[in-house]
Amino acid sequence: MGKEYLGEFEELILTLVAVLQEDAYGAAIAEELETRVKRDANLSAIHVTLYRLEDKGYVKSSFGGSTNERGGRRKRVYTVTSAGMAMLKSMKESRLELWKLVPQLKII
Repeated sequence: MGKEYLGEFEELILTLVAVLQEDAYGAAIAEELETRVKRDANLSAIHVTLYRLEDKGYVKSSFGGSTNERGGRRKRVYTVTSAGMAMLKSMKESRLELWKLVPQLKII
């Protein structure tokens, strides 16, 4: 079996879970994605990606407390696992190595 691979959207979502820490739930991730990356995403797509990342062992989820503003429903909060952090570090290192190979261009 080959090395596990993350798609670009999976990498973005996993990174935002790491950024948001205890506040990493679907709606907050969608908001950060739009604010920080200037990218709109359907909440369903974010949830499907979170479930896929959980299946791969890169995030785990738990339920937060219920709130009146959510009609008594509880949030599903995500946290990055050690395998998820290892994947993010590996992807970052790979990208940095590639960027080192890009020649400096003279801008006119």
